[in-house]
Amino acid sequence: MSKPRLLADENIPKTVIKILREKGYNVIAIYEIRPGMNDEEVIELAIKESRIIITFDKEFGRIALLNPNITGIILLRIPPSNPIYIAERLVSVLEKIDNLYNKLVIIRRRSIKIIPLRT
Repeated sequence: MSKPRLLADENIPKTVIKILREKGYNVIAIYEIRPGMNDEEVIELAIKESRIIITFDKEFGRIALLNPNITGIILLRIPPSNPIYIAERLVSVLEKIDNLYNKLVIIRRRSIKIIPLRT
């Protein structure tokens, strides 16, 4: 199973990005390349580079359901106060799910919901 290419929204803590990279994930962070990108620009970049967006922003969940070209979204619904917990939870989900592309994956403390974006 190959690891998905990821795009970290600006609201993802730097510690989470660092841990993902240490685990071998190819992650681009918005804050490193172009801080202040709007949601549409983030989506365009994700589609162009075939990356799955990781975000805390619920708006991306709505956008994902409306935009059939979106590569995939991982929506974190965990309080962002503990970056190490977030990173561990995220890595455990990334390792469990075979193919995250074309899906909206909602991660909570005790549950994971997967919504296919197109069939």
